[in-house]
Amino acid sequence: MPSLAAGEWAVLVGSLFLVGFSKTGVSGAGTIAIALFALVLPTKSSTGVLLPLLLLGDVVAVASYRGHADWPRLLRLFPWVAAGVVAGAVVVRWVDDAQMRRLIGAILLIILAVHFWNRRRGPDASLAGHRAVAALAGVFSGFATMTANAAGPIMALYLLAAGLPVLGFLGTSAWFFLTINVFKLPFSIALGLITPAGLAFAAVTAPAVLAGAAAGRVAVAHINRTWFERVTLALTFLAALRLLF
Repeated sequence: MPSLAAGEWAVLVGSLFLVGFSKTGVSGAGTIAIALFALVLPTKSSTGVLLPLLLLGDVVAVASYRGHADWPRLLRLFPWVAAGVVAGAVVVRWVDDAQMRRLIGAILLIILAVHFWNRRRGPDASLAGHRAVAALAGVFSGFATMTANAAGPIMALYLLAAGLPVLGFLGTSAWFFLTINVFKLPFSIALGLITPAGLAFAAVTAPAVLAGAAAGRVAVAHINRTWFERVTLALTFLAALRLLF
Protein backbone atom coordinates (compact mmCIF):
# COMPACT_ATOMS: atom_id res chain seq x y z
CA MET A 1 0.00 0.00 0.00
CA PRO A 2 1.36 3.47 -0.82
CA SER A 3 2.26 5.72 2.11
CA LEU A 4 0.16 8.84 1.54
CA ALA A 5 -1.12 11.86 3.44
CA ALA A 6 -4.84 12.24 4.10
CA GLY A 7 -5.20 14.86 1.36
CA GLU A 8 -3.51 12.57 -1.16
CA TRP A 9 -5.85 9.72 -0.24
CA ALA A 10 -8.80 12.07 -0.76
CA VAL A 11 -7.55 12.97 -4.25
CA LEU A 12 -7.07 9.31 -5.18
CA VAL A 13 -10.48 8.21 -3.87
CA GLY A 14 -12.18 11.13 -5.61
CA SER A 15 -10.35 10.24 -8.82
CA LEU A 16 -11.56 6.65 -8.59
CA PHE A 17 -15.14 7.84 -8.13
CA LEU A 18 -14.69 9.75 -11.39
CA VAL A 19 -13.25 6.62 -13.03
CA GLY A 20 -16.44 4.72 -12.22
CA PHE A 21 -18.60 7.67 -13.26
CA SER A 22 -16.80 7.90 -16.60
CA LYS A 23 -17.46 4.23 -17.36
CA THR A 24 -21.25 4.53 -17.08
CA GLY A 25 -21.86 8.28 -17.40
CA VAL A 26 -19.63 11.04 -18.83
CA SER A 27 -16.54 9.46 -20.37
CA GLY A 28 -14.45 12.65 -20.19
CA ALA A 29 -14.48 12.48 -16.39
CA GLY A 30 -12.06 9.56 -16.58
CA THR A 31 -9.46 11.75 -18.24
CA ILE A 32 -9.53 14.22 -15.38
CA ALA A 33 -9.29 11.28 -12.96
CA ILE A 34 -6.12 10.03 -14.64
CA ALA A 35 -4.59 13.51 -14.51
CA LEU A 36 -5.45 13.82 -10.80
CA PHE A 37 -4.01 10.38 -10.13
CA ALA A 38 -0.74 11.48 -11.74
CA LEU A 39 -0.59 14.41 -9.31
CA VAL A 40 -0.19 11.96 -6.44
CA LEU A 41 1.59 9.00 -8.02
CA PRO A 42 4.26 8.91 -10.77
CA THR A 43 2.82 8.26 -14.23
CA LYS A 44 4.29 4.76 -14.56
CA SER A 45 3.20 3.74 -11.06
CA SER A 46 -0.28 5.17 -11.54
CA THR A 47 -0.67 3.23 -14.79
CA GLY A 48 -0.22 -0.09 -13.01
CA VAL A 49 -2.22 0.84 -9.92
CA LEU A 50 -5.17 2.04 -11.99
CA LEU A 51 -5.42 -0.90 -14.37
CA PRO A 52 -7.24 -3.36 -12.03
CA LEU A 53 -9.64 -0.59 -11.02
CA LEU A 54 -10.27 0.36 -14.64
CA LEU A 55 -11.06 -3.28 -15.35
CA LEU A 56 -13.58 -3.27 -12.52
CA GLY A 57 -15.26 -0.22 -14.05
CA ASP A 58 -15.19 -1.87 -17.47
CA VAL A 59 -17.01 -4.95 -16.18
CA VAL A 60 -19.74 -2.77 -14.64
CA ALA A 61 -20.04 -0.73 -17.86
CA VAL A 62 -20.36 -3.84 -20.04
CA ALA A 63 -22.99 -5.27 -17.71
CA SER A 64 -24.89 -1.98 -18.01
CA TYR A 65 -24.64 -1.30 -21.76
CA ARG A 66 -23.66 -4.61 -23.35
CA GLY A 67 -26.48 -4.48 -25.93
CA HIS A 68 -25.52 -1.09 -27.38
CA ALA A 69 -22.10 -1.74 -28.95
CA ASP A 70 -21.23 -1.00 -32.58
CA TRP A 71 -19.39 -4.27 -33.22
CA PRO A 72 -18.38 -3.67 -36.87
CA ARG A 73 -16.61 -0.50 -35.79
CA LEU A 74 -14.93 -2.28 -32.86
CA LEU A 75 -13.68 -5.12 -35.03
CA ARG A 76 -12.09 -2.62 -37.42
CA LEU A 77 -10.28 -0.97 -34.51
CA PHE A 78 -8.94 -3.96 -32.57
CA PRO A 79 -5.97 -4.98 -34.79
CA TRP A 80 -4.70 -1.39 -34.85
CA VAL A 81 -5.18 -1.01 -31.10
CA ALA A 82 -3.14 -4.16 -30.49
CA ALA A 83 -0.31 -2.69 -32.56
CA GLY A 84 -0.49 0.50 -30.51
CA VAL A 85 -0.31 -1.43 -27.23
CA VAL A 86 2.83 -3.25 -28.36
CA ALA A 87 4.43 0.06 -29.42
CA GLY A 88 3.44 1.61 -26.08
CA ALA A 89 4.98 -1.28 -24.16
CA VAL A 90 8.30 -0.65 -25.91
CA VAL A 91 8.14 3.08 -25.15
CA VAL A 92 7.28 2.52 -21.46
CA ARG A 93 10.53 0.62 -21.05
CA TRP A 94 12.66 3.46 -22.40
CA VAL A 95 11.10 6.85 -21.54
CA ASP A 96 10.60 8.65 -18.26
CA ASP A 97 7.35 9.95 -16.74
CA ALA A 98 7.73 13.53 -18.00
CA GLN A 99 8.33 12.43 -21.58
CA MET A 100 5.32 10.13 -21.50
CA ARG A 101 3.01 12.82 -20.19
CA ARG A 102 4.07 15.33 -22.83
CA LEU A 103 3.75 12.80 -25.62
CA ILE A 104 0.20 11.84 -24.68
CA GLY A 105 -0.78 15.49 -24.18
CA ALA A 106 0.50 16.36 -27.65
CA ILE A 107 -1.44 13.45 -29.19
CA LEU A 108 -4.64 14.63 -27.51
CA LEU A 109 -4.26 18.20 -28.77
CA ILE A 110 -3.61 16.98 -32.32
CA ILE A 111 -6.71 14.80 -32.23
CA LEU A 112 -8.81 17.66 -30.83
CA ALA A 113 -7.65 19.87 -33.69
CA VAL A 114 -8.56 17.19 -36.22
CA HIS A 115 -11.96 16.75 -34.58
CA PHE A 116 -12.84 20.46 -34.82
CA TRP A 117 -11.55 20.65 -38.38
CA ASN A 118 -13.73 17.64 -39.21
CA ARG A 119 -16.78 19.29 -37.61
CA ARG A 120 -16.32 22.39 -39.75
CA ARG A 121 -16.55 20.22 -42.85
CA GLY A 122 -20.09 19.21 -41.86
CA PRO A 123 -21.71 15.89 -40.81
CA ASP A 124 -21.77 14.54 -44.35
CA ALA A 125 -17.98 14.85 -44.57
CA SER A 126 -17.13 13.04 -41.36
CA LEU A 127 -13.80 11.24 -41.40
CA ALA A 128 -14.88 8.63 -38.86
CA GLY A 129 -15.88 6.12 -41.51
CA HIS A 130 -12.50 6.15 -43.29
CA ARG A 131 -10.28 3.12 -42.74
CA ALA A 132 -7.18 5.30 -42.33
CA VAL A 133 -8.86 7.30 -39.55
CA ALA A 134 -9.93 4.11 -37.78
CA ALA A 135 -6.34 2.85 -38.05
CA LEU A 136 -4.90 6.04 -36.57
CA ALA A 137 -7.49 6.14 -33.79
CA GLY A 138 -6.74 2.51 -32.98
CA VAL A 139 -2.94 2.88 -32.92
CA PHE A 140 -3.06 6.09 -30.86
CA SER A 141 -5.58 4.55 -28.44
CA GLY A 142 -3.49 1.45 -27.92
CA PHE A 143 -0.35 3.50 -27.45
CA ALA A 144 -2.01 5.95 -25.06
CA THR A 145 -3.66 3.27 -22.93
CA MET A 146 -0.41 1.34 -22.55
CA THR A 147 1.68 4.38 -21.65
CA ALA A 148 -0.69 6.40 -19.47
CA ASN A 149 -4.20 4.86 -19.40
CA ALA A 150 -5.12 7.84 -21.60
CA ALA A 151 -7.01 6.23 -24.47
CA GLY A 152 -10.36 7.57 -23.26
CA PRO A 153 -10.18 10.99 -24.94
CA ILE A 154 -8.95 9.53 -28.22
CA MET A 155 -11.79 7.02 -28.40
CA ALA A 156 -14.27 9.65 -27.24
CA LEU A 157 -13.33 11.94 -30.11
CA TYR A 158 -13.46 9.09 -32.62
CA LEU A 159 -16.88 7.88 -31.46
CA LEU A 160 -18.26 11.43 -31.27
CA ALA A 161 -17.18 11.96 -34.89
CA ALA A 162 -19.01 8.74 -35.78
CA GLY A 163 -22.25 10.31 -34.51
CA LEU A 164 -23.16 7.51 -32.11
CA PRO A 165 -26.05 8.16 -29.69
CA VAL A 166 -25.20 8.35 -26.00
CA LEU A 167 -26.04 4.70 -25.27
CA GLY A 168 -24.25 3.55 -28.42
CA PHE A 169 -21.23 5.59 -27.38
CA LEU A 170 -21.22 4.08 -23.89
CA GLY A 171 -21.82 0.51 -25.05
CA THR A 172 -19.11 0.65 -27.71
CA SER A 173 -16.68 2.27 -25.25
CA ALA A 174 -17.48 -0.33 -22.58
CA TRP A 175 -16.63 -3.32 -24.77
CA PHE A 176 -13.63 -1.56 -26.27
CA PHE A 177 -11.99 -0.79 -22.94
CA LEU A 178 -12.78 -4.12 -21.33
CA THR A 179 -11.18 -5.94 -24.26
CA ILE A 180 -8.13 -3.72 -24.55
CA ASN A 181 -7.45 -3.54 -20.82
CA VAL A 182 -7.51 -7.34 -20.61
CA PHE A 183 -5.20 -7.49 -23.64
CA LYS A 184 -2.64 -5.14 -22.10
CA LEU A 185 -2.66 -6.84 -18.68
CA PRO A 186 0.19 -9.30 -19.50
CA PHE A 187 2.32 -6.43 -20.83
CA SER A 188 1.76 -4.45 -17.62
CA ILE A 189 2.73 -7.46 -15.51
CA ALA A 190 5.87 -8.10 -17.60
CA LEU A 191 6.91 -4.45 -17.25
CA GLY A 192 6.50 -4.59 -13.46
CA LEU A 193 3.64 -2.09 -13.44
CA ILE A 194 1.29 -4.49 -11.61
CA THR A 195 2.59 -5.08 -8.09
CA PRO A 196 1.23 -6.69 -4.89
CA ALA A 197 1.04 -3.23 -3.30
CA GLY A 198 -0.96 -1.95 -6.25
CA LEU A 199 -3.38 -4.87 -6.04
CA ALA A 200 -3.83 -4.25 -2.30
CA PHE A 201 -4.61 -0.60 -3.05
CA ALA A 202 -7.15 -1.68 -5.69
CA ALA A 203 -8.89 -4.00 -3.23
CA VAL A 204 -9.21 -1.22 -0.64
CA THR A 205 -10.42 1.48 -3.04
CA ALA A 206 -12.67 -0.58 -5.34
CA PRO A 207 -15.86 0.70 -3.59
CA ALA A 208 -15.09 4.22 -4.85
CA VAL A 209 -15.17 2.95 -8.46
CA LEU A 210 -18.43 1.09 -7.85
CA ALA A 211 -20.01 4.17 -6.26
CA GLY A 212 -18.99 6.29 -9.23
CA ALA A 213 -20.39 3.73 -11.67
CA ALA A 214 -23.72 3.71 -9.81
CA ALA A 215 -23.84 7.52 -9.99
CA GLY A 216 -23.08 7.40 -13.70
CA ARG A 217 -25.96 4.99 -14.33
CA VAL A 218 -28.34 7.47 -12.69
CA ALA A 219 -26.89 10.49 -14.50
CA VAL A 220 -26.92 9.00 -18.00
CA ALA A 221 -30.72 9.03 -18.16
CA HIS A 222 -30.61 12.83 -17.88
CA ILE A 223 -27.70 13.53 -20.24
CA ASN A 224 -28.32 15.62 -23.36
CA ARG A 225 -26.12 14.55 -26.29
CA THR A 226 -24.98 18.10 -27.08
CA TRP A 227 -24.08 18.71 -23.43
CA PHE A 228 -22.42 15.27 -23.30
CA GLU A 229 -20.23 16.12 -26.31
CA ARG A 230 -19.24 19.57 -25.05
CA VAL A 231 -18.27 18.31 -21.59
CA THR A 232 -16.25 15.44 -23.10
CA LEU A 233 -14.35 17.82 -25.39
CA ALA A 234 -13.71 20.33 -22.60
CA LEU A 235 -12.40 17.69 -20.21
CA THR A 236 -10.19 16.27 -22.96
CA PHE A 237 -8.67 19.70 -23.58
CA LEU A 238 -8.03 20.28 -19.86
CA ALA A 239 -6.42 16.86 -19.53
CA ALA A 240 -4.16 17.53 -22.52
CA LEU A 241 -2.97 20.79 -20.95
CA ARG A 242 -2.39 19.02 -17.63
CA LEU A 243 -0.29 16.36 -19.32
CA LEU A 244 1.75 18.92 -21.26
CA PHE A 245 2.35 21.41 -18.45
